[in-house]
Amino acid sequence: MPIHVAAQRQILVGRPVTLEGVAPRGLLSAVFEDDGETAYFYALDRSIQGPSVQDAVHIYNVRSVTHRDQPSTVKVGWSGDCRKVVLLINDYPHAVFDFDAQQGYCRSGFPPPGVGPWSQDGHDWNEACIALFA
Repeated sequence: MPIHVAAQRQILVGRPVTLEGVAPRGLLSAVFEDDGETAYFYALDRSIQGPSVQDAVHIYNVRSVTHRDQPSTVKVGWSGDCRKVVLLINDYPHAVFDFDAQQGYCRSGFPPPGVGPWSQDGHDWNEACIALFA
């Protein structure tokens, strides 16, 4: 998967951390946050007036992570057109945002549809979203 890695950090699951990956061009960014109990991934568009968070997807509950005592590498990577972003944990894709389609995907499928203006069909993972980075 060819991506531009905009942010990378080694973390311990459950230790609070925020990692922002800004797109190489434009005013888009994505933020991974582990608050000590849960982790979320956020899509931000700073070019619009009002709240910049466009969508959010659940990544994990800390208590459910099997190897949380071992370091993990988190990466935020952008597609060549800077309109799609992926969250990789230990090089495994956990979430994708497609800014053109206004769609977020995550392994947990949470939150359900209708929470915000994006992802009206829900956040269920679809392996086809990886093809957005080809």
